[in-house]
Amino acid sequence: MKEIEEALAAVRAEGKRIVFTNGVFDILHLGHVTYLEEAAELGDFLIVGINDDASVRRLNKGPERPINDEEARAGVVSALRSVDAVVVFGEDTPHELIALIQPDVLVKGGDYDASERDPRSSKYIVGSNETLERGGEVHAIPLVQGYSTTSIVKKMKA
Repeated sequence: MKEIEEALAAVRAEGKRIVFTNGVFDILHLGHVTYLEEAAELGDFLIVGINDDASVRRLNKGPERPINDEEARAGVVSALRSVDAVVVFGEDTPHELIALIQPDVLVKGGDYDASERDPRSSKYIVGSNETLERGGEVHAIPLVQGYSTTSIVKKMKA
């Protein structure tokens, strides 16, 4: 985590905007790549939080998930040109990580609502209230229809 803190300090010293998003990113597909490219365009430095294997299991993604372990998922995501840094986290939500990073821009997919302020809502973007209070921005990027890891897994089983 120290490496990320140092990298973020250097980015901030240059006056650049830090963008944060998170997810499982189990089987990387066009929807993921498009989403990360669009998130990167909202600032200068994109950091992606990746759920560790234990937290993926707690998210009830299915008994076979994750298919790829956290190291593999982090390695694939970090290889994308739109991604500047990857951090694996083990909590059920990225709340602590967001508090540490304090992004200028917080991003999630279109299954969330950037205007939702009730943390109890399934549409709420974790950390959005705090990000807005610091003067940051919160965005929900539309999903690319027809692409999901769940649908890929179902197709492979058919």
